[in-house]
Amino acid sequence: MNAAALISLALLQASSGNLDADTAAWWRLTGELSNDAMEGRDTGSPGYDRAASIVARRLAAAGLKPIGDDGGWFQRMQLDELQVTRAVIDVGPTRLRFLHDITAVPSTVPGSLDLPVGYRGYCSPDVLGDVRGKLVICHGTRRPGLPGAAERMDALVAAGARAAVTISDPGFTVEPPRWPFAYARDVWLTGSPPSPPKIPSFTLNASALASMIAGSGRQATALVRSGSAGQPLPSFDAPRRFRGRFTLGRRHLASANVLGLLPGTDPALSAQPIVLTAHLDGYGYGAPVRGDGLYNGTLDDAAYVALLIRVVERRQGKGFRRPVVIAAVTGEEKGLLGSRWLVRHPPAGVAPFVGNINLDQLRPIFPLKLLTVHGLNDSSLGDDARAVAKSLGIAVQLDPEPQRNLLQRSDHWNFMQSGVPAVNFVFGYQPGTGSERVYRQWYQQGYHRPQDDLKQRIDWQAAKDFNTFFYTLVSRVADQERPPQWRPQSPLRLGRKQ
Repeated sequence: MNAAALISLALLQASSGNLDADTAAWWRLTGELSNDAMEGRDTGSPGYDRAASIVARRLAAAGLKPIGDDGGWFQRMQLDELQVTRAVIDVGPTRLRFLHDITAVPSTVPGSLDLPVGYRGYCSPDVLGDVRGKLVICHGTRRPGLPGAAERMDALVAAGARAAVTISDPGFTVEPPRWPFAYARDVWLTGSPPSPPKIPSFTLNASALASMIAGSGRQATALVRSGSAGQPLPSFDAPRRFRGRFTLGRRHLASANVLGLLPGTDPALSAQPIVLTAHLDGYGYGAPVRGDGLYNGTLDDAAYVALLIRVVERRQGKGFRRPVVIAAVTGEEKGLLGSRWLVRHPPAGVAPFVGNINLDQLRPIFPLKLLTVHGLNDSSLGDDARAVAKSLGIAVQLDPEPQRNLLQRSDHWNFMQSGVPAVNFVFGYQPGTGSERVYRQWYQQGYHRPQDDLKQRIDWQAAKDFNTFFYTLVSRVADQERPPQWRPQSPLRLGRKQ
């Protein structure tokens, strides 16, 4: 089914719910940005560039001023990529399926490995024993009181382990592991390579543990169950060897943020621009799931780039009192790269940003009665969000699942870290309700999956309700007398240099 047919089908399905013209326009634009012709908008890909051109054309038509490099729409950046292009991994006579049973941190793997295998529970320093020259399996728990990822790695390196395999914990029920991984790639801003673990590092599907420890006399299912529950775990060596051969591919990429300015109408507020952000990039092509290998990224995050465009299209060229910058950023899925570049390289001729409203992690797939607001109590933007939500009959809350670390997983974080007040939003739910069931199901089956496409079901009233919330919030923040202010008690208010 082609893009136009998919969009028409979605709009037809929504017509029974009296879909309003604005929501229909938003969804048509979402379809333009996330249909198959955009190829998932992977960072640095031709599909991303095509989508970026659509964004630039729409911003130009809405009367915005280009503020990218050299007065154009695009703020370009250079990137480097390292990818595991081929991996053959055997444990004894059993071949593990790369990306399905196991994945790797590309910057850590050598051309080949041939190592004995040890299992060391949670891999706290006191249980490692003699692991010199071994590949060591650790249970990747996030439970308080047990070693976290950094502590496990430090302990393994200190003990002389040759490689680390972390079991992806199925007991982390707030965000369960999702297999397969789309690909094994590291992407970074040229000149700023990541600091990888000091030894080869792998993540293991819990269902593949049995192959790793076969012949040891231990039951993999019992170990996984105990590890997920935070119960004591044994330490032992396994008789099979881990053998891997890896081929790495390196590429230099270029990608761009799309930047436009809607000038303000009040000269007294001209030095107080608000920046609205959403990430244009997606995953592109990856490991197929249910026969589909194209990760369209419709809700993550094409729909909310579309909403940025709609907020200025609705103005029909009329500015708010404050200047408003629209930033469709690249590389979010590769480590918040585009927003990091934007913070480090603000557009020429534009005053420093005074506030950021970010759109990501939004899923209009159940009624909007409750909204999680990242930064709710950190700045006046949280007060603005609370007031707007109340006027629309929407409750707000702090993040009920801080162990997922969503605060630091989208582009608002780079602004916060540079000292700019920011907010981001997630649809909330009451525990045990149908909304929670839909939320959990989407994170298992839609999040970073090919199934996040134009065919998925949308709660059109919820979509309209959030869009209305966003339009109202932007107007409030961009038109009020005072710019956003940090709360004195906020631990984020001082930021840090990028």
